[in-house]
Amino acid sequence: MFMEDKNKNLRMIEGIYSFINEAELTGDNLKYNRLYNKIAWSYNLSQRLYFWFKFGGERKFRDPFLSELTVKDNDKVLEVSTGTGDNFRFLNKNAVYYGVDISLGMLRQAKKHVKRWNIDARLVHCEGEELPFKDDFFDVVFHCGGINYFNDKQKAIHEMIRVAKPGTKLLIVDETDKLVRQSYQKNPLIKKEFKDADKARVPVDLVPAEMTEISSEIICKGLMYKITFIKP
Repeated sequence: MFMEDKNKNLRMIEGIYSFINEAELTGDNLKYNRLYNKIAWSYNLSQRLYFWFKFGGERKFRDPFLSELTVKDNDKVLEVSTGTGDNFRFLNKNAVYYGVDISLGMLRQAKKHVKRWNIDARLVHCEGEELPFKDDFFDVVFHCGGINYFNDKQKAIHEMIRVAKPGTKLLIVDETDKLVRQSYQKNPLIKKEFKDADKARVPVDLVPAEMTEISSEIICKGLMYKITFIKP
């Protein structure tokens, strides 16, 4: 599962594989690690209320992008920036899930959720730019929310490609600048963390040219974007 040179940094924290020394985090990765550790306890309630009032429910929000994924029984499925693991419960329950996130607080919530939902999942505390997995390991790879504010978007995309098997369709989803301006910048609890809405651009230009069927689309009432492509 993990690359040999990564194992020397591996620790187990409450059943979560951890490859991060938080004292070594820098830039936006440090900032958003702190933010999501702080709000992890209330994240799900606030999100579900938002999805209900804005979209009429959580499934109606997630379907426009999760419908891009084909998850078969026993597939190994990676979600980068899994947060509290909510996407897993809308996918095939007979797959094996791997959720990575920079926030240990969010992963602790995810651990409770996958146990409650009886989902087979391994949770991994790492940076999106430094995935610890072996090459060509996953049948499905996707990312929903976070890459806008990664330290290195391009490296994170290359890492997702590296760990996907040839022929895998990859999905990248995040907020548009419209959502950042309309919601995050008006929320007194988090607005100082999202001052730069221009970072929320669609990074389709960072997808390597050798990928096939590259596509991008604005979805969810203009509040999200999705990028899809296939690793040849």
